Amino acid sequence: MPRTTRRRNIAPPREDVLAAVMATVAERGLDGLTMAGLGREVGMSSGHLLYYFRTKDELLLQTLEWSEARLGAERRALLARPGTARERLDAYIALYVPDGHRDPHWTLWLEVWNRSQDADDDARARQAAIEDAWHRDLVELLADGIACGELRAVGTDRAATRLRALMDGFSVHVTVGIPGTGRERVLEQMCRYVEDALLPVQASGATDITPAS
Repeated sequence: MPRTTRRRNIAPPREDVLAAVMATVAERGLDGLTMAGLGREVGMSSGHLLYYFRTKDELLLQTLEWSEARLGAERRALLARPGTARERLDAYIALYVPDGHRDPHWTLWLEVWNRSQDADDDARARQAAIEDAWHRDLVELLADGIACGELRAVGTDRAATRLRALMDGFSVHVTVGIPGTGRERVLEQMCRYVEDALLPVQASGATDITPAS
């Protein structure tokens, strides 16, 4: 007697689900992201998605962590390139600043930040880990620039905190589409800030920041 084939609901790889979340945010924004719609996209029921991710908050945070892991690899690669400290700092800033209005990674970041008001300690620690990775790399970059005389002797931790706070503020404006704060305008502003706050007083003629390739 032939064996009856039983249909099995096999979940797709976790990375496929997270990539589908990011693609949906890019195409339709967060309003277009529903568990039912995502389930149809990856061939799972919304119930199965909740079984694997528990809540939508957890799904969004895992997607952010996945996206940040990819950005982290890109960041480490560009910081390891040969070149001046200023060139690597420009590349860091260009990678940090959103590509434009409704940038999917930054849109996701803003949503996770908003939801973190009620997040548990584990979720907050995971968000802090993302922030800390960017901060550590920037502190190290500034220290390298100071050691070789390309950057002004400043407190690296404090300078990195201020630089990232400035980028965060500008990046929110770019992401939500506030008029007059597009990516190129922000990169120009950041270029001026680096010249004023971080370059040695005698340095001049620095080039504008250009997007990292």
